[in-house]
Amino acid sequence: MLALYGTGVSSGISIGKAYVIYRDDMDTPEYVLPRGLLDEEIGRFLRALDKTRTQLHDVKTHIPSSAPQETGSFIDTHLLILDDAMISSAPIGTIRNTQCNAEWALKQHADLLAAKFDQIKDPYIRSKKTDIRQVVDRIQRNLLGQPEEAHHDIPSGHIVVANDLTPADTVMLKHNRIRGFITNLGGPISHTSILARSLQIPAIVSVHNATRYIENGEEIIIDGKRGSVLIKPEQIVLSEYRKRRRLIKESHLELERLRQSRAVTQDKKPIKLQANIELPADVKGAIHSSASGIGLYRTEFLYMNRTDPPGEEEQFRAYVKVIKALNGKPVTIRTLDLGADKQVDGGHSDSVVPANPALGLRAVRLCLQSIDLFKPQLRAILRASAYGKVRIMIPMISCMDEVYRVMDLIEETKLELTRKKQKFNRRVAVGVMIEVPAAAIAADLFAPHLDFLSIGTNDLIQYTLAIDRVNDAVNYLYDPLHPSILRLIAMTIDAAKAAGIPVSMCGEMAGDIRYTRLLLGMGLDELSMHPATLLAVKKIVRNSDTGKLKRFAGKVLKTRDVHELHGLVDDYNEKLDKV
Repeated sequence: MLALYGTGVSSGISIGKAYVIYRDDMDTPEYVLPRGLLDEEIGRFLRALDKTRTQLHDVKTHIPSSAPQETGSFIDTHLLILDDAMISSAPIGTIRNTQCNAEWALKQHADLLAAKFDQIKDPYIRSKKTDIRQVVDRIQRNLLGQPEEAHHDIPSGHIVVANDLTPADTVMLKHNRIRGFITNLGGPISHTSILARSLQIPAIVSVHNATRYIENGEEIIIDGKRGSVLIKPEQIVLSEYRKRRRLIKESHLELERLRQSRAVTQDKKPIKLQANIELPADVKGAIHSSASGIGLYRTEFLYMNRTDPPGEEEQFRAYVKVIKALNGKPVTIRTLDLGADKQVDGGHSDSVVPANPALGLRAVRLCLQSIDLFKPQLRAILRASAYGKVRIMIPMISCMDEVYRVMDLIEETKLELTRKKQKFNRRVAVGVMIEVPAAAIAADLFAPHLDFLSIGTNDLIQYTLAIDRVNDAVNYLYDPLHPSILRLIAMTIDAAKAAGIPVSMCGEMAGDIRYTRLLLGMGLDELSMHPATLLAVKKIVRNSDTGKLKRFAGKVLKTRDVHELHGLVDDYNEKLDKV
């Protein structure tokens, strides 16, 4: 028996025969065309775009009826990328100007777009570079006349092993009843990984050389929770995993029954479980999971991959669509969280990319320097606040001067709307994300001037531990249980409670059931996460006693050794999970 390890992105156990997809990397041809053939080449490029669009629309028709409502939005994202000017029209200009072939023109602009994503601070959005590559690969295969992957040829009940998979691949594989998948590449926050969780397909990514070590037809076991792959398992191992698989299935049925149940602890403490979204279409998943609201609405996708920033009206309509869909539940809208290295210029900026973009002119810093970019968004959010419970959240705050300047701009914007006799909520709540260590340390200074705090653990962990969690070379250092991280979280919670304002957590840590009991014990009563993880968190909430968890959290916070701390958390969870 051989074991391989990767990153488990969708829990569950699958046992079956491997179906290995050997998809060769494409070599992009480069050649010069006579001017008389340029129109024909442009026509070839446009036909490839149309074929790609048709393929993606076809995928949407095969989404299983039982799939979560947000599933289609992942394919919609690829359709949006396909319509982006950098992908759909800029290559045409390059073909005309340089007389190069369509494949090479597309590659040049795709590389420019991907490079810009590399500079984005938010790792969740930065990971969407994968979606660009997947869309471009599909166009290139159509240009080169390579056949689309014949997913219908994959035998039902097999486990797919591939170098990488797109969201479209994942939907088609689910349609053909595959039992799980393993990929050489990928990360836990890619659309493919999120979709696997939504569709409840056990999956493991970043299993380096999986396609090399696993052969077609071999019996394998994948454990999506532990991130392990067992090749040619012995009978005793098979029996144990079949037993575990049965227990997991029973657990999933139990979670579905919790959909309409309240998130209240055993000692009657209500916990707000909210959803994170990035597109208006994502709100369907939040509603389906019975989220108590939107704890984080990322607005960056309104700005990205276009020649001009979105106008006030476009933003207003997008926000109102989400607010109305929530039917009275709160919506927390995060203001623009991009950097100067990622301007809304369609990739035509000649500005030099800074050496350390994650530490440069980003988020609120950019907004305060580019008021003409910030004010239309503030006007749009304030106008949208007339239609429901809206909160404004400012990212990457690091000093009080930034808070004062943002507040002044909000008051100034309110006066402008009042003069124009436009409706808005004059008491709209304003808060900040605590994601810079300086903000967590000084949270007691910030809290009295704000209506709420929200802990963004993704960046707080990266900035505190000085690591890039999507960099394979150092992401092993990414540790939410590092004592420094737990102390910063505790400081933020204490500061908010002392000021009498709500405090929530909207990073990935909030949706990871390994940390739920600890966070409840530390005093958090608002958590915002991807809709796919909400029911699992709710189950733990309903079986918890915050009084007992408070004692457990106190013990954790006093533990100095990292390994001992991890063992303490895991042992406590295991003990309560068996009850």
